[in-house]
Amino acid sequence: MTTSVFIDGAAGTTGLEIAERLAGRTEFALIALDDARRKDDAARAEAINDADVVILCLPDDAARDAVAMIRNDRTRVIDASTAHRVADGWTYGFPEIVGREVVAQAKRVSNPGCYPTGFLGLLAPLVHNGLLPSAWPYSCNAVSGYSGGGKALIGRFEEDRDIAWRGYGLTFGHKHVAEMQRYAGLAIAPLFSPAVIAAHRGMVVEIPLPLGVMPGSVPADLLRAALTQFYAGSPVVSVAQELPPEGELLMRASQEPWDGLRLHVMGSADSEQVRLVAVLDNLGKGASGAAVQTLNLMAGLDETAGLRL
Repeated sequence: MTTSVFIDGAAGTTGLEIAERLAGRTEFALIALDDARRKDDAARAEAINDADVVILCLPDDAARDAVAMIRNDRTRVIDASTAHRVADGWTYGFPEIVGREVVAQAKRVSNPGCYPTGFLGLLAPLVHNGLLPSAWPYSCNAVSGYSGGGKALIGRFEEDRDIAWRGYGLTFGHKHVAEMQRYAGLAIAPLFSPAVIAAHRGMVVEIPLPLGVMPGSVPADLLRAALTQFYAGSPVVSVAQELPPEGELLMRASQEPWDGLRLHVMGSADSEQVRLVAVLDNLGKGASGAAVQTLNLMAGLDETAGLRL
């Protein structure tokens, strides 16, 4: 059975990468609007209601407006914006965390943010299983390629080659914090320090753990073993069992598209400190790859079909 799909916002970075992953796949029939009609609300509403699944690659307010256009009880939604990530009635589209069957059966799915994907992939299983405390002031340091910032930020980096690093969220209240706190089950909002670097794509997310002063925590080898067990058999998420060569991780400006998530647990010799590190592609498992994984599950297909792993 063919599933009809409409990508609302198909001209943006996330929409283009979703379309690339769906190209040539006979399980899906893409509903497309030409340039003259893709901003016409009547044409969009018609496409949304004709689709079995609509994928929203829009700003938050536009995503809410698009959902309000649905006039039937058949069309299912995958929203790649921030609009519905902590909204009632929406399923969080992280199948490894919330359950594949939950995502497969959902009618409204909110795609996780790119930074939260790394943060939650590391922390949520450990907190939920009682290996790390929920009432702790976690911090998260992360860098991303500039492609996740939309056309304006992409233009700034590509036009001004002197920009090497852009720290932001310095006034606090970053929009990703709410989903990070909720789905990790944290009593205290994490201190989130994001930055963008002069690479088109790629992402590294780190959570430092001062185990020596954390109540009820366990050493690095047990944390690694727990994550390994939690993700056992996952075709998308993997856990490194050894330290990276020369004790360093590299993020290359030439990185190719990738839809996986690689987790690292690195502990100090005295067991007093641990660094949890996630490596992913902000446009892959952090955006378009995650949306396609969810679409596959909703359509009853192999979750990795069309992914770049």
